Amino acid sequence: MIMMMMKAAASMTSSVFTRRSLAALAAATALGAFAPVHAQQRVIHIVVPFGTGAVQDTVARAFNAELGAALNASAIVENRAGAGGTVGAAAVAKAPADGNTLLLAAASHNIAGFLYSKLSYDPLKDFVGVANIGNAGYALAVSSGLNVSNTADFIKEVKANPGKYNYASAGNGSATHLAMASFLAKAGLQMTHIPTKSTGEAVNEVLAGRVQAVISSSIGVMGFQADPRMKLLASTGQARSPFLPNLPTVAESGLPGYAFDSWIGLLAPAGTPKAEVERLNAATNKVLSDPAIQERFKRLGVEPRMQSAEEFQKLLRADWDAMGAVVKASGAKID
Repeated sequence: MIMMMMKAAASMTSSVFTRRSLAALAAATALGAFAPVHAQQRVIHIVVPFGTGAVQDTVARAFNAELGAALNASAIVENRAGAGGTVGAAAVAKAPADGNTLLLAAASHNIAGFLYSKLSYDPLKDFVGVANIGNAGYALAVSSGLNVSNTADFIKEVKANPGKYNYASAGNGSATHLAMASFLAKAGLQMTHIPTKSTGEAVNEVLAGRVQAVISSSIGVMGFQADPRMKLLASTGQARSPFLPNLPTVAESGLPGYAFDSWIGLLAPAGTPKAEVERLNAATNKVLSDPAIQERFKRLGVEPRMQSAEEFQKLLRADWDAMGAVVKASGAKID
């Protein structure tokens, strides 16, 4: 009898425990259904197709944090250098067209389409313009060991000594390579090309006197205006650079009709939804309108530009034609 009573008590206890457990589980489930869910923050990858310290790299890092904040996301810079910027560009071309992977490109992007005989992507068709960031000027600089004082003198000296002098660049296919190659072609000059890994290295070669000339981005030579090892001869744009206002243009100081500068902008893989492109464009322009960001860019030798996505796409098409002419005039080709 006692045993029967103990079994009954155990059964009741088990039953009560089970009911309580089920009730607690139901309550927890109900609370979970109404509990706030914190979505993982979006990550936007800004791919720079050159190494750290390159113009595109410094520009990307000058505004990526602010762009991320404007998009309620985290915008990180990734350097994927190699083959004149084509390694990074190829990676973005193959990325999902969801607006989460962007390319920080410049004139070298379109140049590659004409310079390389084989590319795994089409620089124009496989991308869509998102936002124009700014315009980067270039300047012709020579070693002080070269006894010239202006562009006309430089042309005269090199023409009198074909093949004697060298020029440096940031690498085969870089904008600094094509800027000088097209200059030489237009002026009818012969110099030996010495490719390096970056604009900084190319400028250092001139400062050391191992190379006689370079056409560098303005930021690469702005700090050497008073350096006795180097002479800045001219800026390469259509008009004088606001960062080097005392320098004449190449066109006005010895080579009429010559001009070279570069846009810098964000591209996305082709097929990215228009609404996403517009959202990225609006956020970028919002960041660029900040006076603090504008001042930051000016210190880098970049003139900030704000355009709609459609306007930037038109610029890319026009630049495609212009860079085709530059490559053709230079005679440069990379297999």
